[in-house]
Amino acid sequence: MESEFPLNDNIVHLNHAGVAPWPKRTIEIIHGFAKENMHRGSQRYKQWLKIEQALREQLRQLINAPSTDDIALLKSTSEALSTIAFGIPWKKGENIVIGRQEFPSNRIVWQVLEQRYGVKVHMVDLDSTSVAEDAVLERIDHRTRLVALSSVQYASGLRMNLERVGAFCRDHGVLFCVDAIQSLGAEPFDAQRIHADFVVADGHKWMLGPEGVALFYCAAQHRNGLRLHQYGWHMVQNRDDFQSLDWRPATDARRFECGSANNLGIHALHASLGLLLENTIEAIHKRLCANVQYLIDGLDALGLELITPRPQPKRAGIVTFRHPEKHSHEIYRQLQQQGILCAPRAGGIRFSPHFYTPHRAMNRALNLLENALA
Repeated sequence: MESEFPLNDNIVHLNHAGVAPWPKRTIEIIHGFAKENMHRGSQRYKQWLKIEQALREQLRQLINAPSTDDIALLKSTSEALSTIAFGIPWKKGENIVIGRQEFPSNRIVWQVLEQRYGVKVHMVDLDSTSVAEDAVLERIDHRTRLVALSSVQYASGLRMNLERVGAFCRDHGVLFCVDAIQSLGAEPFDAQRIHADFVVADGHKWMLGPEGVALFYCAAQHRNGLRLHQYGWHMVQNRDDFQSLDWRPATDARRFECGSANNLGIHALHASLGLLLENTIEAIHKRLCANVQYLIDGLDALGLELITPRPQPKRAGIVTFRHPEKHSHEIYRQLQQQGILCAPRAGGIRFSPHFYTPHRAMNRALNLLENALA
């Protein structure tokens, strides 16, 4: 498997929660696609459409969606969240419940609604209790229209019990929106089991794909209820009938895709997901959990404080830590200079390996970390 990730010898990539490296096969697909364009132009455009549909099927499998009709390919997590936020017909006085620790993509889009529609955003402090889900559910009231949560918190690595939150939302008539960017490609995910109405995720983290291609899952019962704010040739039902002046939005999730597809990005993400699905997400998750535990054991040996929750059900692929005395930014700077790719988050340093990360790479990171602490 390491042959798929021929990173430079001086690089240890522990930033899959940020931007991941691409597998070798993905680079080969990109090269092939570019050469095809150079030599043959759009001659095989129909084949490109087959790759696009194959990617939808891969994403359907990845989240266990009922149908590829529920899958739209957008540009980013933020675009997908905006499609939801400005598609719901809000009523003044309704509210949204989110986590205070959410990444800005899953916060700003909802805050804008306060100004435009008088919708209140309740931000719950997920760190204020040992059971974050309790804090979320206690904030839901009779005026709550939607709950928006990340499956895994980007900074602390807290893994949310989505099934519990989703079941509560379903039982109380509340929409449930999940930002799954820190889960997909790293652990099993089931949109139906967690009762998600919407799932969003860009492909450039654990899915090992490029930026610019994102999953937007919209449950079938909500598809027609989201108001459209982007229009173009691609989102109509009969998109090949260019002469018709009588058009209507597509009946499937393609209605949310206003213009031409990012075919280069689609080919790349399709290749990367092929690697993940071949290895099975279950096996990837098992190996990733082992790598995370390996890092935690090493950090414990160095006397560092773990910010990420220790219990297995409450963590995924992120390990965030801090030194009890030294400033994290200085430690982070030294690690970056030595080729240890990580991120400063939650007042500490975030390591995020993947399933293929070898022990020798993690050992190098731990050894350099020890030197930085000396």
